[in-house]
Amino acid sequence: MAKLFTTTIGGRKVELPGTIRTIREALAPELVDAFIEDVEDAGPDEVPGVLARWALRTPQAHDPGEEEQVARILAGDTSGLVYADEGDEYRSAE
Repeated sequence: MAKLFTTTIGGRKVELPGTIRTIREALAPELVDAFIEDVEDAGPDEVPGVLARWALRTPQAHDPGEEEQVARILAGDTSGLVYADEGDEYRSAE
């Protein structure tokens, strides 16, 4: 049985890779070297936190509604988009 981290993101249960190998395999290639370095430099008491932090950086499946929203936003349609922070300096000009 695969070892997993289980957490809640956005109100739903998410299973994340839970071993060094499965996290490394799930990461984008450009992140792998930094991950390995971080794991190798971690002390024994830090390893679980390092693995959890990197597991959260692995791609996760979205529900179908989220997939449609992501596709729409990537296509440039930001209608109905709500910003959590009105002072968001990264918001695109309208």
